[in-house]
Amino acid sequence: MKDKVVLAFSGGLDTSYRAKYLSDVKNLDVYTAIANTGGFSQTELDAIEKKAYQLGAVKHVALDVTNSYYEKSIKYMVFGNI
Repeated sequence: MKDKVVLAFSGGLDTSYRAKYLSDVKNLDVYTAIANTGGFSQTELDAIEKKAYQLGAVKHVALDVTNSYYEKSIKYMVFGNI
């Protein structure tokens, strides 16, 4: 049984390299996740998921944190006219 690791995964160069490295070199089961704060289209999220699996991820999830992100930070910037 392999050890497991969770990787915050954007699909960019750094996290793509890290997913491949952890999977192939370190022989870990890699679970990837992206926090969607509302800035991604479904097409972009699908492409990121596909890339995660191509790089060796065992499981990938997109976490919809749009509402909590707004409630915990964005609304204060709006209210503060920042």
